[in-house]
Amino acid sequence: MQVVKEYVQRLYDSGLAPDEFICHRRQGNLVEIEEGATGKRQNVLTFCTNDVLGLVQNEAVQQAAIDAILQYGTSNSGTSVLNGRIDLHRQLEAEISAFKHLPHTQLFLNAWMAMQALMDAFCHLAIPVPGFQNTRETLILTDVLNHGCIVSAVVNAGTRSGKVFSHSPRVRVKAYRHCDTEDLERKLYRYARPDDRIMVVSDAVFSMDGDIAPLPDMLDVLQNYEGSVLVMDEAHASGAIGATGRGIYEYFGITPQNAIARGIVPLIMTTFSKFAASAGAAISSPVAELIPLMNFSPTSIGTVSLPAPTAAAALESIRQVRQHPELVQQLQAKTKYLRSRLAKHDFEALGETNVVPVVLPTECNPKYFARQLMQEHGIWASAIWYIAKPRLRITVNALHTEEDMDRLVEGMVAIRDTIYKPMISA
Repeated sequence: MQVVKEYVQRLYDSGLAPDEFICHRRQGNLVEIEEGATGKRQNVLTFCTNDVLGLVQNEAVQQAAIDAILQYGTSNSGTSVLNGRIDLHRQLEAEISAFKHLPHTQLFLNAWMAMQALMDAFCHLAIPVPGFQNTRETLILTDVLNHGCIVSAVVNAGTRSGKVFSHSPRVRVKAYRHCDTEDLERKLYRYARPDDRIMVVSDAVFSMDGDIAPLPDMLDVLQNYEGSVLVMDEAHASGAIGATGRGIYEYFGITPQNAIARGIVPLIMTTFSKFAASAGAAISSPVAELIPLMNFSPTSIGTVSLPAPTAAAALESIRQVRQHPELVQQLQAKTKYLRSRLAKHDFEALGETNVVPVVLPTECNPKYFARQLMQEHGIWASAIWYIAKPRLRITVNALHTEEDMDRLVEGMVAIRDTIYKPMISA
């Protein structure tokens, strides 16, 4: 453990460790937080919550979770495939399937487990079956800026989860340039073999850049590889893009059935921690047979099923989104407003979604900028400094007002002027 101790000490000494904050209470976007290092408490306006539609404190969502606890308790105390499946799971899967226009859905505790289960199921077909042998290798192509849950799953795709060795055919993984379908096409042409099982995996909305995957162009490429699988991680797309928040297919004016008609198998991962006021994830598929494979995967069969209050909150949240599409429209209007205000004041905001990364000059320490924003202006935004170019990562939600966003921009301008005017004078 000496190496661990030395590393962590150097981590803190170098200033790379994130600041820690503990939340005590929340009302809308007003949050009382405690600074972990000092114990100081402060009420702040948050721009870093992923509660994009403001449903975390929605009365119907809260009541659904309470009712589920009273009916089922706080845990199902078992795996879904054995004894932990409840009717709420079936209802939630049906709701997601209808929302995403794909008939079959499987739930997971989180996105990391969902992606690993998908790799296990697709690449290794769950458990050995007497008399069946697969001899076809798998080629996986992944956007170089995909979320960590995808990266982790594809890196480990060559070995079935829970086994040191896999007896399945080889899995080959290649990365392509960010949102570059020409590079995707080149990589497929170079690495795909006639009998390969092909899977392409991408974020729909990229969590650090706020941009959107070029889905139509990806479909154009993949239609040349009949039977290929396209996996879209809609963690930051669900509830945020598309006229009614259904995600990337709706954003481009199509449905997954358009992909199917072109010989492509569309899979969608939905997560509940952003638009659905809960936690957990699901993978939806047009292929019914994929569901039991994922259900039998080590990440499912060895893990407790989604707790009842968590499932109930997600279920009611999705129903709220379907009943109130104006929530999505409000979010999109507020996103447009904030982006316009930032542009007016010469801030460089990447992407086009409610994830608003504001790039800072390399000589600026994002942690210092975020601290000043909090201490001097009572605004909480996330500083990003080691996993991407220095930036503030701002997230807009449906509860933000124009006054809130004006206050944010005014605070950012004031800090920028304080930091850079002395540097210019020097």
